[in-house]
Amino acid sequence: MRLSGWGRYPCIDADLIEPTTLSAARESLAELASLAPRGLGRSYGDSALAEKIVGTRQLRHLRSFDESSGVLDCDAGISLGELLNLFVPRGWFLPVTPGTKFVSIGGAIASDVHGKNHHLHGCFSECVDSIEIMLADGQLTRCSRTEQPDLFHATCGGMGLTGLIVGARLRLRRIESAYITQTTHKAANLDEVVALFDSHGSATYSVAWIDCLASGKALGRSLLMLGEHASDGELSLSPKPTLSIPLDMPSTLLNRYSVQAFNELYYRRIRQTESQQRVGYESFFYPLDSIRQWNRLYGKRGFLQYQFVIPKAAGLEGMRAILQRIAASRRGSFLAVLKAFGAANDNLLSFPVEGYTLALDFKYETNLLELLSELDAMVLAYGGRLYLSKDARMSEATFKHSYPHWTRFQETRARYGALHKFASLQSRRLGLD
Repeated sequence: MRLSGWGRYPCIDADLIEPTTLSAARESLAELASLAPRGLGRSYGDSALAEKIVGTRQLRHLRSFDESSGVLDCDAGISLGELLNLFVPRGWFLPVTPGTKFVSIGGAIASDVHGKNHHLHGCFSECVDSIEIMLADGQLTRCSRTEQPDLFHATCGGMGLTGLIVGARLRLRRIESAYITQTTHKAANLDEVVALFDSHGSATYSVAWIDCLASGKALGRSLLMLGEHASDGELSLSPKPTLSIPLDMPSTLLNRYSVQAFNELYYRRIRQTESQQRVGYESFFYPLDSIRQWNRLYGKRGFLQYQFVIPKAAGLEGMRAILQRIAASRRGSFLAVLKAFGAANDNLLSFPVEGYTLALDFKYETNLLELLSELDAMVLAYGGRLYLSKDARMSEATFKHSYPHWTRFQETRARYGALHKFASLQSRRLGLD
């Protein structure tokens, strides 16, 4: 069958096996010389692609939940959305969540996903007490910060390359309402939005939409959204209608003129420099989830999401230089998201470092890879790196330069028999085979 990541680039022929039991998963591992684990396929590039793939979405049972502590034990194939549907009405929420709820627990761990509160609460692994992994020989083992910690820190952010994640124990957080109090600040340029991030560092959630085509004095003009869980209001929300993109849009639909027009309208729709409203949690955390198959907007050739982080010391200078290069290329992205990161964690391949991260979507077209290679060099020059879950074309040299713990990662994989057994197109491209 034809498979791709969410960006639909690259797209390959692959055999996808989706066992319904742990015994069936063990049999699949025994039969395959090499395989890539896969959850819901929401990593953007080729990190869950290989000739042989073992998917976990049929392993999606709840095992136990402690109502007093919020500790949940569940299979790795269950999605964040399924957990939210079950537990928000009971007054519980995910301590860390990415920008889509259509991610499996195993995928969230493998990518060590981050959210709008990284500056305060870190990555998804912070709420993970332990992970159950099926090793290359079929053995089930549980790892944590105190039990086989080397395996735990390699698995969180390890892109599925240490073994098949089949279960996890998580800690949920208490909430009193399904609503978020959202405050929007309008920033005239990059300097203003960075200053706003700094002055509102105590806000639980913060994220900025940024106009990546603006230039001159308006370079980096943004809308910064801050959020706090509301202290009152119902816990159950009525389902919102969703749209669906039924087919691939013409590749000419997204061009610099349409993106520029969208960015202009999106920025100017907010008239006040500061405004506040109450919104449901789905609108705040998962705005694009209301449009099913939105990746079809980019046409049949797909798109590449490019996400990088730059350390705080070089953040403003680096962001300015990179935004100037993107604006000059006239390759606009109407999905451009800026966030502030807190300190890095102890996981060997986790993406965040303290600083600023920018994520952009680029339609795949002629010479795009050349531009992204230019941006790679700029990111490295400012001491930054790229996010593996969004990557579809990073070079081995760029990866090994920016992820200094890759050798320890490989040593850990070797200890647990994962080398060569768990491999993806991405891992081979990055020299992790």
